[in-house]
Amino acid sequence: MRNKTFIIAEAGVNHNGDFALAKQLIDVAVTAGVDAVKFQTWKTELLVTEDAEMAEYQKENTQVEESQFQMLKRLELSYDDFSELKAYCDSLNIMFMSTPDEEQSATFLDSLQDIFKIGSGELTNTPFLRHVAKFGKPVIISTGMAYLAEVEHALSVLTDAGLTLADITVLHATTDYPTAPEDVNLLAMQTIKNAFPGVAVGYSDHTLGIEVPVASVALGASVVEKHFTLDKTMLGPDHKASLDPSELIAMVKAIRNIDLALGNGWKVPTETEVKNRVIVRKSLIAGCDICAGDILTAEMVEIKRPGSGISPTRWDEIIGTPAKQDYRAGELI
Repeated sequence: MRNKTFIIAEAGVNHNGDFALAKQLIDVAVTAGVDAVKFQTWKTELLVTEDAEMAEYQKENTQVEESQFQMLKRLELSYDDFSELKAYCDSLNIMFMSTPDEEQSATFLDSLQDIFKIGSGELTNTPFLRHVAKFGKPVIISTGMAYLAEVEHALSVLTDAGLTLADITVLHATTDYPTAPEDVNLLAMQTIKNAFPGVAVGYSDHTLGIEVPVASVALGASVVEKHFTLDKTMLGPDHKASLDPSELIAMVKAIRNIDLALGNGWKVPTETEVKNRVIVRKSLIAGCDICAGDILTAEMVEIKRPGSGISPTRWDEIIGTPAKQDYRAGELI
């Protein structure tokens, strides 16, 4: 049996800068049965210039005319908030994670988490990658907006800084909120796996619904990350492309079923199938009365259920040989 898929419920900034909402998101993640709940941690002044514009999807989803700096400042939680969120996660026995968006926040988060998630925006940030790698912890890195050569460069930076490929999980992603199905390109996840033997692969999803992340597990994703929210109608950059609580529960259930269905890859009958073989399969049956010594011909032998006699796989071995005993018509040979 393969290890179960590691499911990250991406709370991200769907707390809208409200600490109480952040705690409610943790409660939803616990109820859904995910492995980890993840936020995003940054100091706005260290992340973006004051006049940087918002992305088009951010403008549409927030319905606010402001700069990216203003939006991020409004959504920013304090380091003390994240320390409390970590403690709350511990009390509920769910893993706390948060993606740092600049080096100071990465250093802060080192004391709070055992795994670092690096967002797609930092894939080409060489100094930042080196900074995270120095903590010596497993890294999950998203690859939205990336060419394969950029993924290769990021892996080289991380490994040159001390990590091994076994420490790294690479997530295929499409940075568009929401992502249209025709832009998902799930097979690129397998391309990444084939291009970089030794790394685990997974999928960070921004589509609507649960079909695509569930499909990614069937294609080999060991990690699935999906945004979720308390209410998709809330104003904010990511609510629209997120799952509501009931959808998150449905996704987790579907992924766990796929985990079970994937099995171990050995092609052998299950215990139930072994019991059914005698019922469903067929045997060689006397098509007429046969005397001992008669040469068995195709006209004398039929193939019928049950499967408790000689298997028809031995047809060529049996036809043309003498019968070893008398058989009545309809009797197993």
